[in-house]
Amino acid sequence: MNFLETLNKRRSIYSLNKTLPISKEELKELIEEVALLSPDAFNAQSSRIVVVQGEKQDELWDLIYDSFEGQVPRQKIDGFKAAAGTILFYLHRPTITNLEENFPLYAHNFYYWGHQASGILQINLWNALRTKGIGANIQHYNPIIDENIRNKWNIPEDWELIAQMPFGGIVEEPGELEKMPIEERVRFL
Repeated sequence: MNFLETLNKRRSIYSLNKTLPISKEELKELIEEVALLSPDAFNAQSSRIVVVQGEKQDELWDLIYDSFEGQVPRQKIDGFKAAAGTILFYLHRPTITNLEENFPLYAHNFYYWGHQASGILQINLWNALRTKGIGANIQHYNPIIDENIRNKWNIPEDWELIAQMPFGGIVEEPGELEKMPIEERVRFL
């Protein structure tokens, strides 16, 4: 796929399964390479990720369901649980704090720039997965799930959970999206 084809194919895909079209080693290499290549302001490298797979994938989504004490429908959670894995995206707070202290002129921006870097990593991974025939979607069950995940898998307290990306084999492609006229969204001066 070329770049624009990839962007066109990258969609929120909710109908996922545990069968991946690539090996676990290829997946690991892809995720690590994308993480290395995704930019961050001041080369801060403030993003952290945890990849949950196998039986831990099921445990993660059961934990998320339990964290909400039934307030999120089980069927919805089971849809994410059916995926091959989930990428947890984190912001490393000490990196941000260090930059704030060392560059006071920009101090108020580093937290936002850290979130932007995470967004870049998320979309880069989402697109990279799609080039390999892997579907994904983004979820935001944090901060309600943060402490339970931290305690279960010993995630450092100074890692701030930003998003969750279930990924897996594509069971069903999503339908077409209705889009507003581009002239209403983009201006050239």
